[in-house]
Amino acid sequence: MKLARLAGRTESDLQRRCVDALDPEAPPDYRELAGLLAIDWAQSRPRRVGLAGGQGAGKSTLAGLIESACSHVGIRACVLALDDFYLAKAARHSLSQRVHPLFETRGPPGTHDVDGCLDSILELAHESVVELPVFDKGLDDRVGTRVLEGPYDIVVLEGWCVGAEAVETEALAEPINALERDEDVEGRWRRHVNRQLSTGYRALWDVLDRTVFLEVPDLLAVRRWRGQQEQGRPPERRLDSAAIDRFVQHYERVTISMLERSPKRADPTVRLAADHSVAAIEFREGS
Repeated sequence: MKLARLAGRTESDLQRRCVDALDPEAPPDYRELAGLLAIDWAQSRPRRVGLAGGQGAGKSTLAGLIESACSHVGIRACVLALDDFYLAKAARHSLSQRVHPLFETRGPPGTHDVDGCLDSILELAHESVVELPVFDKGLDDRVGTRVLEGPYDIVVLEGWCVGAEAVETEALAEPINALERDEDVEGRWRRHVNRQLSTGYRALWDVLDRTVFLEVPDLLAVRRWRGQQEQGRPPERRLDSAAIDRFVQHYERVTISMLERSPKRADPTVRLAADHSVAAIEFREGS
């Protein structure tokens, strides 16, 4: 298979059977990638894995395929979406009043219940029943809960900023886009985001045994893919191009930082081409 060759791995009969068992409607490269990761994890047995990548990179699609592929090779895996741990709308409104108005918008570090997410990840390794929140992006609010029955061999946490690191304070001085220039004039919002990455989010990332990083080509691809995602929403809930551009600017600084830093730590880094195909896969030496 193409991706096994890209990764410098030998394709096995089990991997081929695993890929063949996955959803035939799913993107071929992502089916192959899920099978490759499942085979790798069956040998290395990580307990908690992060799955990161910019908006529209296909994290949710890949995560679902990974869950199925792991089942095929005898691993009981489950997926947690960091998005489901967004603070409820009322809680974000309170945060926007106390810290900065930009925290009304979900997405950046500081708008998740990281303590609840951490507790859930740890519980799923040994608890029989774990209740998890459910977030509806169309309604922009929490809409109830779901229950998973553990324990699981592997818990996969997927989210756009999984593994993101804080940067030096000096790097925050200058705005990098119109949103920061016009709506975060004093830099309070971006400094608070950075502090969150150095505290609660860092503690969450620290329990992950490894992280898979889907490396997007650039910010233009993120905007384009985010726009394509909007087409799947009901017309009355879709963002137009101007709204998408403003929304993505909330994510821009951390996304750029991750493109610079995450490939040095991820295992593997999956480089995506502009057409969403997999251009390269790089496993860390010795993994």
